[in-house]
Amino acid sequence: MTRLGQRLGALRASGRKALVPFITAGDPSLEATVSVLHALADAGADVIELGVPFSDPMADGPVIQRSSERALTRGAGLGYVLGCVREFRQRDRDTPIVLMGYLNPVEVHGVDACAAEASEAGVDGMLLVDLPQEEAGAYRAAFSAHRLELITLVAPTTPRDRLERLCEQAEGYLYYVSYAGVTGAARPDASEIGQHLEAMREWARVPVLVGFGIRDAESASAIAARADGVVVGSALVSALAMASPGSEGVVAAEFLRPLRAALDNVAR
Repeated sequence: MTRLGQRLGALRASGRKALVPFITAGDPSLEATVSVLHALADAGADVIELGVPFSDPMADGPVIQRSSERALTRGAGLGYVLGCVREFRQRDRDTPIVLMGYLNPVEVHGVDACAAEASEAGVDGMLLVDLPQEEAGAYRAAFSAHRLELITLVAPTTPRDRLERLCEQAEGYLYYVSYAGVTGAARPDASEIGQHLEAMREWARVPVLVGFGIRDAESASAIAARADGVVVGSALVSALAMASPGSEGVVAAEFLRPLRAALDNVAR
């Protein structure tokens, strides 16, 4: 079993909800990324999504767009991102890391080469926002050959027949986008989401996590009551952007701890 499967399986067996923070590699500084990763793991992150900076992040709102632009200006390409994961793995061999980004950097690098180098660095999965699942066969095969799991995105507008197929194909976890829009744009409606999740959790062989619009402990616990866990991104990226140099790890931990406590209360 993969490291990601082991972590999520242990959470499900214990009845706990998954907490998955997202940060952009290279923001708020190149030097801060690894320390922030460790701080998040120490504060209770079950899985960490590490954003690969891209010049046209079409699914992301202004907060993550700007963080990606700043990181690219500093030189945070795919090589830098994999280097951060290698350094993180020197101390943390257990916390799964999923790279979240777009197709272009992977294709420029080469799918097979990217899969091999990501696996060697200690990456556990990839989430490519603009990869249609109907065209994902070659990517899935390349990633699978290197024990990388391809994370699937599902939207509220996904038709039922396609949703069933995506649930069957899902690896690692199924990422349910809580509303049709970009990251950080709205606060999700927990009751409406619950109606969509009921069928998905029945069909999916992997945990169903909800992202987009999770901002704080209140929204995290409301959504987690209906899902297997939550992903928090824009609110954390925004908090880190305001951190003074050297305090990024502290800011990350202080942001995450209330969400961890809230999810543990849901689990009980």
